[in-house]
Amino acid sequence: MNIIIAGDGKVGATLTRQLTGEGYDVTVIDSKLKCLEDSVERYDVISVQGNCASMDVLRQAGVMDANLLIAATGADEVNLLCCTTAHAINPNLHTIARVRNPEYTEQIFRMRELFGLSMLINPENQAATEIERLLKYPGFLRRDTFAKGRTEIVELRVDAKSKLCNVKLADLRAIVKCKVLVCAVLRGGAAITPGGDFVLREGDRLFITALSENLTTLLKNLGILTRQVRRVMLCGGGRVSYYLANRLLKAGIGCVIVESDLGRCKELCALLPKAEVIHGDISDQYLLESEGLSQCDALVTLTGLDELNMIVSLYGISQGVPQVITKLSHTDNHSIINSLSLGSYICPKELCCNNIVRYVRAMQNQTGAAISVHTIADGQAEAMEFLADAQTRFCGVPLKEIKLKSNVLVVSISHGAATEIANGDSVFQVGDTVVVVTNSGVVLRQLNDIFA
Repeated sequence: MNIIIAGDGKVGATLTRQLTGEGYDVTVIDSKLKCLEDSVERYDVISVQGNCASMDVLRQAGVMDANLLIAATGADEVNLLCCTTAHAINPNLHTIARVRNPEYTEQIFRMRELFGLSMLINPENQAATEIERLLKYPGFLRRDTFAKGRTEIVELRVDAKSKLCNVKLADLRAIVKCKVLVCAVLRGGAAITPGGDFVLREGDRLFITALSENLTTLLKNLGILTRQVRRVMLCGGGRVSYYLANRLLKAGIGCVIVESDLGRCKELCALLPKAEVIHGDISDQYLLESEGLSQCDALVTLTGLDELNMIVSLYGISQGVPQVITKLSHTDNHSIINSLSLGSYICPKELCCNNIVRYVRAMQNQTGAAISVHTIADGQAEAMEFLADAQTRFCGVPLKEIKLKSNVLVVSISHGAATEIANGDSVFQVGDTVVVVTNSGVVLRQLNDIFA
């Protein structure tokens, strides 16, 4: 499959790494020569310098022979024009545009065919959605949803006071008092697929599959108190803050937004009249305390500077804020991030790229392609959801009788509205959805790929 990526920024570079790693032919367009030189040096790609919305540049990039174009420049208007122009040249081309300005949402929906769009992505809106979900269950570092919300893979950290510390996995059920499956453990930066004899240690990060209805029970029996979030402080007034505050205010949750740019503060006051907007520097300790940081139920740091977000988050943790969530643009060095114990962190570009990779795989395999794809365990594993169809092998056969590829684990099966955490006696039938976890080195394009 031939893929053109227009824009070699954070999202473009991440997509280039992921898609070339899966063997796709990638051409990258960008106006900056230095970005292109870095991509050519690191990956097996073709580069074209120029304006990606130009017909000449698109033809030079091979748009007539391309299967997919992903427009991810920093300008929404350029992305839309790029997709429209490319689709006019090649009507069979699939196009994906990154559009972040909320002012364009309605008109793009209504004019989707005119723009020639196959898919629209908004990383900031996706990030806001994920943060809102984390705020509903403060004990989890991360939540990934499958089976139409009935199954989740949640992340927990084992600390010295945790009921899980020094516990063998075989004894886990007796503690949590609900059916769960630990599908991966991060220890010392390495992802492990644990067996029943595996003993949990302080500092481990667990990725646990559970039914959504059991999440409250899981937290309660682990001694992690769940409470309703009533007041949240958002540091930074960018797009993620806008989308998140809009959601929280509709849910009746109070929001304090701290933003250093006076003009942006005025915009937010007009857009979010029920929010409390503060003009000031979030690195000012006195300002944070005077605005009631220590009385907030949650702190979310959302500026464009990772370092500033991390520092303010660490300060919030030191002041006893019950839940802290940090937005990070760069998560490549997981060892540094994990050593800081930041709590939950969100990376918009990763959320965005996961959705695009799922779309690409679905194009490659129109039958049996993944319904959803989530990267877990610091990018060392993937959780994927598939629909079993008439071509799926071993339907009706118990899992204990099926030989799977190494490093592949079936974690849940949904039969219509009923979902179960998988065990050796579980079976799947045509029409069921199956969630599997595999390490990132194993590419699964369809459900049949899990079998040895």
